[in-house]
Amino acid sequence: MATRDGAMTPSNDRWLDREPVVRLFALTQGRTRPTAAASLDLIDVVVASDRHASSAFRPGPEHTRMLALCRRQPITVADLASEIDLPLSVARVLLGDLIQQGLIRVRTPGQVGTITDERLLMRVLEGLHAL
Repeated sequence: MATRDGAMTPSNDRWLDREPVVRLFALTQGRTRPTAAASLDLIDVVVASDRHASSAFRPGPEHTRMLALCRRQPITVADLASEIDLPLSVARVLLGDLIQQGLIRVRTPGQVGTITDERLLMRVLEGLHAL
């Protein structure tokens, strides 16, 4: 590649926002699903645990950023993926690594009960008709 003054720059000097470009499959080591048994929903809340990683686990920069966000406050899976600017599928794989190491816990929202009160449903229907 030539610059304005004609000087050549090395072709392997590819930087984006001063950080090296890393393909997403490299972050997940080619995995498309989390290794942990838990499935992660968008609204599941992630909380850091007080455990430390095993010596065999080598967290990447994204793992470290995720842990830092979870230590600050509980955060949903969707918000976490957004904060670290990664696709949800990649964030889920990386979160699976952290779950497997016991570094985070995932809380699912409470189950929503069914509404069986017919009077309440009729009042809602009447309200909709009134609009």
